[in-house]
Amino acid sequence: MCGITGFYSLDSDKSRAELHVLCQKMTSAIVHRGPDGGDIWQDPDHKIVFGHRRLSIIDLSPLGAQPMSSHSGRYVITYNGEFYNYPALQRELEALGIVFKGRSDTEIFLAAIEQWGLNRALQKINGMFAFALWDRQLKQLHFARDRLGKKPLYIGWAGQSLIFGSELKALRAYPDFKPEIDQAALAQYLQRGWLNAPHCIYKNVWMLKPAHRITLNIENQISGAPLDQLMEAYWHPLEIAGRGRSSANIKSEKQILDEFETLLENCVSDRMVSDVPLGAFLSGGIDSSAVVALMQKSTNRPVKTYTIGFDESGFDEAVHAKKIAAHLGTDHHEYYLGAEQALEIIPRLPDMFDEPFADMSAIPTYLVSHFARRDVTVALSGDGGDEMLGGYARHLRGPQLARRMAVIPQGLRLPLARAIQKIPTHIWDRLHPKYPQFGMRLHKASKIFLLEKQSDIYTQLLNVIDTPPIMFPFKNDELPDLPDNLDFAERMMLWDTLGYLPGDVLTKVDRASMACSLEARAPLLDPRIYEYAWSLPLQYKIRNGQGKWLLRQILARHVPRTLFERPKQGFSIPIGEWLRGPLNDWAETLFSETALSDDGLLNASAVRSLWTAHKAGQGNHTQALWTILMFQSWKQRWM
Repeated sequence: MCGITGFYSLDSDKSRAELHVLCQKMTSAIVHRGPDGGDIWQDPDHKIVFGHRRLSIIDLSPLGAQPMSSHSGRYVITYNGEFYNYPALQRELEALGIVFKGRSDTEIFLAAIEQWGLNRALQKINGMFAFALWDRQLKQLHFARDRLGKKPLYIGWAGQSLIFGSELKALRAYPDFKPEIDQAALAQYLQRGWLNAPHCIYKNVWMLKPAHRITLNIENQISGAPLDQLMEAYWHPLEIAGRGRSSANIKSEKQILDEFETLLENCVSDRMVSDVPLGAFLSGGIDSSAVVALMQKSTNRPVKTYTIGFDESGFDEAVHAKKIAAHLGTDHHEYYLGAEQALEIIPRLPDMFDEPFADMSAIPTYLVSHFARRDVTVALSGDGGDEMLGGYARHLRGPQLARRMAVIPQGLRLPLARAIQKIPTHIWDRLHPKYPQFGMRLHKASKIFLLEKQSDIYTQLLNVIDTPPIMFPFKNDELPDLPDNLDFAERMMLWDTLGYLPGDVLTKVDRASMACSLEARAPLLDPRIYEYAWSLPLQYKIRNGQGKWLLRQILARHVPRTLFERPKQGFSIPIGEWLRGPLNDWAETLFSETALSDDGLLNASAVRSLWTAHKAGQGNHTQALWTILMFQSWKQRWM
């Protein structure tokens, strides 16, 4: 796990020494991603410069250092990530007569590229990665990102230079970089609370899409070209999903359970290979508990597990994690936090994420990463289970709402929606005090009454703000077309995998863990899990009103159901209450008329109205307000 930076300069005036200093500034900006060492490489004939920061995981010797050249010297790479199947690739290459100097997956990947070419090598590797590769023979600069988007890579233009890095702060360190907010990206962010590749908050910068690559022929590449138009897929999740659901599955239920457990166990074992201390996050939920159960099954030593708890009632799952850890016999560590410790993290979020990012669970994710990093350098997580196996509430509620709407005559839908929306959300909350956020949920459902297309329903369920409070026109992003043979719940799972997973979940985990120099590995995001899950009928994911049916059955083989069968809680903290309390002054500053109006982007009146209603207890507007606050806080820090 590392951080990468670099550039190709078209500025003929810069000397080699100047180029070295520039790249040094870029790599210094992301030293947290690689505190164990770093280096810079320059091509002798072209102004191509690669930087690297190293977090040593496999082969801690200098033989694993990057940037690294291939054995022949043709290729040079700077890459961030881990290839989990590198031992098998090494054996395959050694059988062809290749001799390796060290044990790093970097050296093995370069040998695979030399032996088979980049396209075939990409098909063979299994892991999380983002890299830049320079082909000195063909004068081609390649970029690629892993299949599901675990590792980030930003690429853009700064004056006469093509620049790239694992985080935007590296690009900002390049002196010719001129930050300018992309209005379309801002509108997307304010609707969802995150940005989906290839969008970036800055103009002329793009995030490389998952499972995509770019190849630039530097001798005829035009400066300033729109890089999103050059992205090519090397792996096709939509085709895999459509093909899998078209195949007839005639296996017995027990056979499927046995196969899935064996597959997941292999994916877990692959991610337990490490030359440094390793542990796991354990929230007490189904996903992380299943991962930890299979980790403990594969070793005769107690697995180190980490949980944080919060003193506020209703936000603490640590008690559930403790019981599961005790049953599995892990070496469990828990740390309880007060509001003060969580509040201390909030001013650091703009530095941690570089872009506006509004997932509140970034705070506990950072805190548990920081806690685990005291003992371990690698931690396994349960990320991916919800997207692969139907674990989100919308996977259940979306189809339910669609079925209920079907029985409401078309002529009654608009009057009914208007009637519901006439009553403010806080009044609905008082009428139904036993149901948290009832008014907000009812208002959202009433808007769905008016929609026909499944894609529009999904977008409505996903958005945190229906109409962005901005002073410029915008249009909604269109969702990708999906195979016709999918159920509505499956379509939402696939949209989540392509968008919400890399844009929100994996962004959160990468930035929060790497801010602590901790590598997070996710067995449920193995492409083999993806392909197997999509070969199964929906009933193996959602059954009897519950998601993740398959994973629940596997976990039940190792942990009593009484320890994990409970409503999904999530990794949350009481931001809404804090906004009315200890965060009030901070929010008031960012929501002042001056702060909201200084750049002409936000509709100050609309934002202030929402903030006033929230303070008065007139509905719960936490997510919308937090989304705006994170933009304001980011803007204050970076713009």
